[in-house]
Amino acid sequence: MITIEGVSRVRGRARILHEVSFEARAGRVTGFLGPNGAGKTSTLRVLLGLDRAQGGRALIDGRRYVDLDRPLTVAGALLDGSGAHRARTARAHLRWMAASNGLPKRRVDEVLELVGLAGEAGKRAGRYSLGMSRRLGLAAALLGDPPVLILDEPVNGLDPAGIRWMRAFLRDSAAEGRTVLLSSHLMGELAETADDVVIIDHGVVKADGTLAEVVGSHATLEDAFLARTAGEGASW
Repeated sequence: MITIEGVSRVRGRARILHEVSFEARAGRVTGFLGPNGAGKTSTLRVLLGLDRAQGGRALIDGRRYVDLDRPLTVAGALLDGSGAHRARTARAHLRWMAASNGLPKRRVDEVLELVGLAGEAGKRAGRYSLGMSRRLGLAAALLGDPPVLILDEPVNGLDPAGIRWMRAFLRDSAAEGRTVLLSSHLMGELAETADDVVIIDHGVVKADGTLAEVVGSHATLEDAFLARTAGEGASW
């Protein structure tokens, strides 16, 4: 389970996050929804120990990410890009990551096959398309077969077939008991994938509940979002 409690972050004089609180539970896909600049990535970076919060705490199964001994076996994360050096091949990048967490080499080929990159494993990461880079980033997140997945805009750059594959993968991961936290600005995609939804805008959580609870009497998730953020000047 992921627990975000009262997380606040300030950059200079700008308030990035203000007492953000929500949970992502095991066996469910939690959609983290908001426009670009709403605070989604900042929240995930705090959760992963990449940014420092001025208040609150962000925990994975009750522990901070930076306190995990072998983090890839607990939580897999996909943020911007693949994380690979442009000059490295996909296989070399993943083997380095596997070695850092004491994972067997065979796991590298397993995740490359899983994300559809087995035939491109010898290609340098700098020659990958955006969609292929996202797949490589997902392969890295899956190396340790973690019970928690933290994915920031995972369908970015994927073609329609890739989006369908990602949607099925996320649903299957939740069905296997994993905690899946998925950030996106694509409301239609979350409506097709998420069990629970957290709406954030201007660094403030505007709604948190099951998809049905958040949508409520509104016709669509988009209508629900616009109602929750009316007067905030949100732009998509």
